[in-house]
Amino acid sequence: MVKRLLDEPGTPCIRRCCLDADDTCIGCFRTLEEILSWRSLSEAQKKQVMAECEVRKVKRKKCD
Repeated sequence: MVKRLLDEPGTPCIRRCCLDADDTCIGCFRTLEEILSWRSLSEAQKKQVMAECEVRKVKRKKCD
């Protein structure tokens, strides 16, 4: 049980919630849909979302 909790991804939220024009949070880089569905996602889905957030973060920094 403890190992499962350690392996399970936590929320990427950093409490700097603000959505941009594309409904993507500029704090954690999740879309509004991802934020709203986070609790119902499987572990694999959460990991996929977190990977996509990293891509969005890199893309955003290139534009800034």
